[in-house]
Amino acid sequence: MQRGTRNLAIGGFLAIVLAAGVAALWPRPGVAQAPKGPGGAPPPPKVRVTPVQEAALAQQRAFVGTIKPIRRSVVGSAAPGRVEHYLVNEGDAVQAGQPIAHLRRGIIQAELDAAKAQLAVRQAELAEMEQSHQEEIEQAQAKLQTCEANLAFRRAKVERDRALGTSIARELMEEDNSLAAQATAAVREAKAALRMLTDGPRQQKTEQHRAWVAVQTAEVQRLSEQFERHTMFAPFNGFVTTEHTEVGQWVMQGDPVAEIVELDKVDVEIAVLEDYVAQLDPDADVQIEVPALPGQQFVGRIALVVPQADAKARTFPVKVRIENQVVGGQPLLKAGMFARVSLPVGQPVSRIMVPKDAVVLGGPSPLVFVAATAGGKTTIRPVPVTLGPSVGTWLAISGPIHAGEMVVVEGNERIRPGQEVRPEMVHVQFPVVAGPSESAEATR
Repeated sequence: MQRGTRNLAIGGFLAIVLAAGVAALWPRPGVAQAPKGPGGAPPPPKVRVTPVQEAALAQQRAFVGTIKPIRRSVVGSAAPGRVEHYLVNEGDAVQAGQPIAHLRRGIIQAELDAAKAQLAVRQAELAEMEQSHQEEIEQAQAKLQTCEANLAFRRAKVERDRALGTSIARELMEEDNSLAAQATAAVREAKAALRMLTDGPRQQKTEQHRAWVAVQTAEVQRLSEQFERHTMFAPFNGFVTTEHTEVGQWVMQGDPVAEIVELDKVDVEIAVLEDYVAQLDPDADVQIEVPALPGQQFVGRIALVVPQADAKARTFPVKVRIENQVVGGQPLLKAGMFARVSLPVGQPVSRIMVPKDAVVLGGPSPLVFVAATAGGKTTIRPVPVTLGPSVGTWLAISGPIHAGEMVVVEGNERIRPGQEVRPEMVHVQFPVVAGPSESAEATR
């Protein structure tokens, strides 16, 4: 029995192995099979290539400058007093509206609390006056309506007496006339009482209470403003660069408390000769190098050309603006750093251009992969290059490469030198180059 069971298990295992082998040799219907290379090897990878271009770009000239913050503010005290709390330290990041320091505020806080309490009393008195006044007005209006209704009744009765003539007793007619006169007087009295409530002293007293509330509200606002002056706030997002006071120190109105700079963006201020100012393009990208940050390149744009030259040097201050980065809670580009700026202000020269997607970074130097076809096979070779100005999505390079050669623009992240590939030609729109106004430094 055991031998039969063992034979049955061996037979089932052989059947599974045989089925798996048949499935591997016989493809399933409807499933596309990848083309095989010679000897059944995997096919060469597919890449997209485009030809290298040649264009005339303006020569670059280097200028040295200093990184400066977009804004700098020395926050001063708006009131005299002793510093009770100093809430920041040099190098701290602060947000707009964040408290920096508090002066002693005990007395002003007590005055403010008292003013708010007095305001609450005034508001309660006004509410009571307005509520009771309104009720009295409604009561007077109701009394006037009653008197007017009674007057209408008495007048109607007098008219009926007159219509009856001698048939009614004279005494009764005189009584009705007297009651009508009394009703008329009651209406006048009710109207006078209503006018006194709406236009008389009571209304004036209510207006007086409203004025008291307004005066007390202004007093609360004044003390609130005075209270806020005892706290210094950050005027914008930035970093504290200088502490001008400390806890326990007495400051007068206007004395500096802290200095804050905005570094979300920074300016590199350079001096440009007057011969080059007219050739500057504010829309062009500009390459910046910071010696303190080796291996990193930054891109900026001309934000401002000060229209006042240095009379001795004949140079104009030019500010190139850069988007900054915050690393580990601190700005990467700091105020006062030395920087080199390359501006396209020279005469145009012929340059080799490739799409930015063709440049591979991350190694010892940037490189591009050139695809060359020989003997029916296309292989690639890496070419180290030096980056230059850019025009749109195209980049000027220098190295052992010529116009018309094919460079890989897609798939270059997964190929290796000397590997055979299957190239596919793509068209990358090449911008119109018209001199220095359309050139800029690379940021790759």
